[in-house]
Amino acid sequence: MTALTLQQASIIVDKGLEKAREMKIPALGIVVLDAAGHTVAYKREDGASMFREDVARGKAWGAVAMGCSSRALAKRAQSNPNFMITLAATAQGKFLPQMGGVVIRDAAGTIIGAAGASGASGDQDEACCVYGIEQAGLKADAAE
Repeated sequence: MTALTLQQASIIVDKGLEKAREMKIPALGIVVLDAAGHTVAYKREDGASMFREDVARGKAWGAVAMGCSSRALAKRAQSNPNFMITLAATAQGKFLPQMGGVVIRDAAGTIIGAAGASGASGDQDEACCVYGIEQAGLKADAAE
């Protein structure tokens, strides 16, 4: 199994923020977690709300914990909201099934972490994470 490195995580965050500037979206926060849900890298742009880190981490944490994108989790929440509420309670508030969290896979397809962004629409947050992950030479899993 490949481990997510600090260098890769830094590329994901920096390139994700670069994409946000290109897209002209509001001040963003991006977090990268390893496969165990620990923070490897995080940056919040000037002017971003203090909530950005917690929201981005919740999206990424849910994605890595459940092994699927937060887009897929948000879709599941529509048909089974009680289960998602129970997961959030069980995770002590770390789980946020909203778009903007993307699973990171290595070349073999193994989950090695997740990236989450907060500050724009879920689609825009997700696009910034996907771009950063791909620029780091890794596979982004944002599929439903």
